[in-house]
Amino acid sequence: MFKHLNRHGLITLLASASFATGCFAANPFITSIYTADPSAHVWSDGRLYVYPSRDIDPPRGCDLMDQYHVFSTADMVNWRDEGEILRASQVPWGRKEGGFMWAPDCAFKDGTYYYYFPHPSETKWNDSWKIGVATSTKPASDFKVVGFIEGTGGFAMIDPAVFMDDDGQAYIYFGGGGKCSGGKLKAGMTELEGPVQPMTGLKDFHEATWVFKRKGIYYLTYADNNPRVNRLQYATSSNPLGPWTAKGVYLEPTDCDTSHGSVVEYKGQWYAFYHNKSLSGKGNLRSICVDKLNFNDDGTLQTVVQTKTGVPSVGPASAPSPDLVKYEVRNASLGGSATIEDDNAASGGKSGQNLHLKDSYLQWNNVSGGKSGGRATIDIHYAAEGNAKLKLFVNNADYSFVNTPSTGGWGQYTGHSLLTVPLGAGKTNLIKLVGGNSGVNVDYITVSPLP
Repeated sequence: MFKHLNRHGLITLLASASFATGCFAANPFITSIYTADPSAHVWSDGRLYVYPSRDIDPPRGCDLMDQYHVFSTADMVNWRDEGEILRASQVPWGRKEGGFMWAPDCAFKDGTYYYYFPHPSETKWNDSWKIGVATSTKPASDFKVVGFIEGTGGFAMIDPAVFMDDDGQAYIYFGGGGKCSGGKLKAGMTELEGPVQPMTGLKDFHEATWVFKRKGIYYLTYADNNPRVNRLQYATSSNPLGPWTAKGVYLEPTDCDTSHGSVVEYKGQWYAFYHNKSLSGKGNLRSICVDKLNFNDDGTLQTVVQTKTGVPSVGPASAPSPDLVKYEVRNASLGGSATIEDDNAASGGKSGQNLHLKDSYLQWNNVSGGKSGGRATIDIHYAAEGNAKLKLFVNNADYSFVNTPSTGGWGQYTGHSLLTVPLGAGKTNLIKLVGGNSGVNVDYITVSPLP
């Protein structure tokens, strides 16, 4: 997260023409929308899930952050946008102006997923932070707000992180403005078991707490106050509530003024998740990244090597949905100055062009949402010489901008930009891509219901 009104997330897979195979690793690994503050977890279905915050484009400092999406993978290379799971307007006790949905986390216990998020309850936002809780029986959908945790939050107290110990005891941590607190949660996961206590022994704490355990050692990671560019430091303890022993920096500054990360083991390898601003160049339009994390023999962390290539695959890609439907641009209706041109480089022989001009658009009517409707991934296949974006409308609902980063040239139709949205049942849906934000040629779109 970050706290000087200039802050936090999105999803594109730069890949070959196949929806589910042929992808290669890259950092950032989510580029279709702007995301930050990644909290990573591995659940019993064998997939790794990342719960980030989202930077809304165009930004206005950090106050517009809202509309949490979740992303998952089975191989660390092919990422699935699971769709939006919560926004400020669904928080009954929340700030009436909305926004300010900052770094979240998720935990699982006894068949229920608990989603923890910071959100103010008053117009005077930094004085009224609370740690909210939403629950679901699914890891990435159907979350409902059940309240907030009494005794947490307060002035600048944000960034909740929940750690589940080997004995089933859950602990919650949160903090900001140089103060970090932690305490036990009751079995129901929505109440404190006794008062929180300060996490002592940390050096130069700013925000962004994360706790994990390896070989009997507890690790607490956090962002420090390094001038203008935060770093990620860590401390260790033999107890989940400390006292802690500061160990130093494990992630040097990215290209962003803020820093926020998480650490998780998946299929035998440890990973460090973090964010940077390499896609946008703006500290309040960030993108999440992942690189390997390695340990020394004494349990100390090696400094993470930040890469543009990301991490290699750890397994086969998931098969594409059998219900995936391809919609060619030749079947779209046009608006503004948009045209459909013969294009030998495009897979269908034609592409949607002139989308850099104001009010240009491509529209598909009678798009199928499957037999029962529900979450479906819209995948825009495109070519772009420079970074661009398209505005997405689905059934007249505005889903804001979907990024279409450069593929290296107008003939390079290797770009995918994915966003998961709800669709109605049957062939009742309308999908519209509106241009006017730099140049992109659209090859086709696919629509694929999520499992």
